[in-house]
Amino acid sequence: MRDEQYMAMAIRLAEKGRGQVSPNPMAGALLVKNGGIVGSGWHRRAGGAHAEINAINSAGKAAARGAYLYVTLEPCCTYGRTPPCVDAIITAGIKKVICGVSDPNPKHSGKGFEILGKAGIEIKTGVLEEKCRKLNESFFKWIVEGMPFVTLKLAMTLDGRIADFSGASKWITCEKTRKRVQKLRLSSDAILIGGNTLRADKPSLTVRDFRKERQPLRIVASRTMTAAEAEKLFDSAGGEVRALKASSRSEWLNALKKLGKENITSILVEGGGMLASELIDNQLVDKIELHFAPLILGSELAAPAFRGKNRKLADAVKLLNLKLEHSGGDIILSGYPE
Repeated sequence: MRDEQYMAMAIRLAEKGRGQVSPNPMAGALLVKNGGIVGSGWHRRAGGAHAEINAINSAGKAAARGAYLYVTLEPCCTYGRTPPCVDAIITAGIKKVICGVSDPNPKHSGKGFEILGKAGIEIKTGVLEEKCRKLNESFFKWIVEGMPFVTLKLAMTLDGRIADFSGASKWITCEKTRKRVQKLRLSSDAILIGGNTLRADKPSLTVRDFRKERQPLRIVASRTMTAAEAEKLFDSAGGEVRALKASSRSEWLNALKKLGKENITSILVEGGGMLASELIDNQLVDKIELHFAPLILGSELAAPAFRGKNRKLADAVKLLNLKLEHSGGDIILSGYPE
């Protein structure tokens, strides 16, 4: 098999840790020897053994010696809640390390490779690099900028409406797409909505279809509502509830930095058109995911997906790296604001 094929397998292993390892990154690892896989592992929970250690342990000492290690992220080289993985790799007698992407932390980036290289271990980097980077895009932003990665999700009709003229929005999208939203929640440390959305929909904002060690923090953006008032409006018990008051870009940035210091690496925004536009207008959204249902309301009174400032066509927000998917009868369009 080619290096890319083994790395793709390591990425799939890493995905098994989704929703369980934050604020650590997801990581997967394979040990290959004589053309066959002799060990595999992934990072299962924050504070637990890293993917490389689990792969080495699954192989055993004899099989690990002289093997090639495929790993999605540069092995750590400092003490945290666990010892450095580079020490275990050297001790295990690994012959070669093939890695997807380097450590995003400027203090550590490349140092793990340097230590392994000095120990006589051959290094190859950049295998499926973009896929390995995207796997942990939230972690990468948080570790470098100290702020959570913000994903905006909106479910809408083909004419861009998120509720009908009466305010009803359940359900615009199909069941398969709603299960996708559960996976987005699984991947998120916090979910953000506006006070108006909470009052109108009384959502739960919990992860129901997947196992998750702890429910996401529920944040309500409102200039008047307290956390205690917000908690009473939620449909069911779940994660902790916070109230967030911000009316300018600087206030939003301060709030996001504070959340980053609390190890919140990712936020899923499920609010309405006003909150979505406020975040976009203040250039605070890292990724946008739009769920289009094959419906047309055709009403001026139906709630629009965006209610932001007036822009000329030349100033419109442009999405890059677009991805188009089908979900049941719905269409999923995702991209990154320029």
